[in-house]
Amino acid sequence: MAHGVEEGMAGGMAAEEDGDTGPVRRGAVARLSAAAVDCLAAERERWALWLPVGTGAGVALYFGLPAEPPLWLGPGAAAGCLPLLWLARRRLAPLVLLLGVLSVALGFAAAQLHSIAVAAPMLTRELGPVQLTGRVLAVERQPTGTRLMLGELTVERLAPEATPARARLHLPAKVTPPEAGTVVRLRAMLHPPAAPAEPGAFDLQRRAYFEGFGAVGFVMGAPVAQEAPPPGGWRRVTVAFERARAAIAERVRATVPDSAEASVTAALLNGDAAAIPEPMMDAFRDSGLAHLLSISGLHVGIAAGIVFWVVRALLALVPWVALRWPIKKIAALAGILSAILYTLLVGAPLPTLRSVLMTGLVMGAVIADRSPISMRLVAFAGIVTVLYDPEGMLGPSFQMSFAAVVALIAAFERFTPWAVRRRREMGWFGRGAMALGGIAFSSVVATVATTPYGLYHFQQVAFYGVLSNMVAIPITTVWIMPFSLLSYLLLPFGLEGPAVTAMSWGVRLVIETAERTAALPGATAFLPAMPDAAIAAVTLGGLWLAIWTRRWRWLGLAAMVGGMVVPVFAPRPDLLVSEDGKLMAVRGAEGLLSLSAASDGRVADTWRRRDGMEKPEGKAGQDVWPLAGVSLDGRLRCDALGCLYRVEGKTVALLRQPDALPEDCALADAVVIAAPSRGCRAPLVIDRWRLRREGAHALYLSDEGIRVESVRGQRGDRPWTMGGKLPDGKTGAR
Repeated sequence: MAHGVEEGMAGGMAAEEDGDTGPVRRGAVARLSAAAVDCLAAERERWALWLPVGTGAGVALYFGLPAEPPLWLGPGAAAGCLPLLWLARRRLAPLVLLLGVLSVALGFAAAQLHSIAVAAPMLTRELGPVQLTGRVLAVERQPTGTRLMLGELTVERLAPEATPARARLHLPAKVTPPEAGTVVRLRAMLHPPAAPAEPGAFDLQRRAYFEGFGAVGFVMGAPVAQEAPPPGGWRRVTVAFERARAAIAERVRATVPDSAEASVTAALLNGDAAAIPEPMMDAFRDSGLAHLLSISGLHVGIAAGIVFWVVRALLALVPWVALRWPIKKIAALAGILSAILYTLLVGAPLPTLRSVLMTGLVMGAVIADRSPISMRLVAFAGIVTVLYDPEGMLGPSFQMSFAAVVALIAAFERFTPWAVRRRREMGWFGRGAMALGGIAFSSVVATVATTPYGLYHFQQVAFYGVLSNMVAIPITTVWIMPFSLLSYLLLPFGLEGPAVTAMSWGVRLVIETAERTAALPGATAFLPAMPDAAIAAVTLGGLWLAIWTRRWRWLGLAAMVGGMVVPVFAPRPDLLVSEDGKLMAVRGAEGLLSLSAASDGRVADTWRRRDGMEKPEGKAGQDVWPLAGVSLDGRLRCDALGCLYRVEGKTVALLRQPDALPEDCALADAVVIAAPSRGCRAPLVIDRWRLRREGAHALYLSDEGIRVESVRGQRGDRPWTMGGKLPDGKTGAR
């Protein structure tokens, strides 16, 4: 044996001396492969945790396609895996591989079937003013008015088969909003949900498609109530909870004198944060406390935990009951029921559904005498949540919520044994310090885990989020949530006033924490938009780090760091053009965007934010082109007819008037105009018709040429895009 090893080593050395390194390389690859196999075998108990990752990958694959796939593809692929699994049931490697393929196929099929289930018409053009009739499904108070969600629509000049299932309309503040469940007739301006402001930006049309509203707009005048039968079935239940949320908000406003404080208190009770003033929302975002304003897993977990503790304590006070009944299991059942009721009361947003699933599993583990904290709970909740709402997986709520939970449980698995050993050796002072350290550690872990997703969706990072959460979360846990539960109990009797007032004291402390933290120097920073590939690398790296337990898990850290660094070096467009061509932006020599017109609208704000720019203070117009002359270090030259933008030897004509077309079409490498181009022969022409077909454009200029990206090119032709195809083959937006 030893002689054979020596011969092998001698042969490898001789091969190196002769310049033939092939055997050595193959040997290194073989050793790495063997090490990887050993690590996989040692982590066998964690393999199942990758199944929800595969399901999510299937969902991402569906939404990343440029066109709608055949109806049979997702379900057929999932069904095709079943007989193969049976055939491979006694062979471990093929079985594991097929389970992974099945999880991807299930995610793809769920997204495809969900898209079919919610298919409904969407407007493609502005319509109105028109008379419409509909039932009020939801009422959201806002600082500037009220937002209504109407269903069961009838719209004049619109055929029933082309009428959206729902419409989201803005009602002026001076008009008293109707009650949920009421059928109203009103006059409104309608238009399609807005397309992305630039390629890769937030897609409201996709979100609207899956939420079921195909038109947005504003109400002209006051709605008039109509005689109509009450809603039936499940809608009667949702309307009842909607009215309860409205009643809670009214009671809070009547009890808490400060309107801003009342809006935050109401949001924590009924889940509606739309009424919170924008400056206060900015303070919560800049301080890293915005998650407290959206009812999420934190609130559900605290509420269920309080109910569990109170019920168990009350039952323990009765010796006969405590000795004969399983009071711990009864308290766990009460926690599950309270979590379900709380979720219905706040409108069942996606993070809350995830938390209800996890709370139910935790309490179920208590009932079954199992460990209540496990990564398997997160995996199960992840699969169910993704299958229930595949499109929601693409949103910030899902991603930040699961990132925080996965990171906290992974940290809990690593450090709990050490903490238990140390706690046994400490006195009461040391245990108190460890408890505070645990809060700080949890805040750090959750903040680090959610920061990449905050950057991806909002291009913003709050540097003092750990500090503010260390103050705000204990206040929320030990003061605000207990009094909120007491308020729920007293509301049916009209006795909630003292409890709501006490709750608002804690809310005031949280507001002050947010405002003081946001006012600190360098509290927040804005960074350029993170590419999809970068957030994918961060996600996979984070999962690799959290799921595996051996040393090779640290390889995930490299992927995370790489994904976070990419936005710094990723190119940003040199030129942006809005969907209607009325707003453009060019990049100066210093790398900053400059707009063609003063604007504080959605498009301009999105461009600034995705470019890592703060919104200009005061009036819009501080980053606007001159009407005439030369600016941007000589890159931009303007006159009354338009501007010429020159970068890397390329010239782009940005025209205000069609009169400049003959001259500029002959000289420029690209021409951009909001009007028809009238036969312009420039190499690249972006005019009214191209913008209508393809949406907003982004241009990248280099000495190699001009690279063009458009919203339609980035999204493809899908059911939620204007002119895309529904799963039944019909036009998606009408």
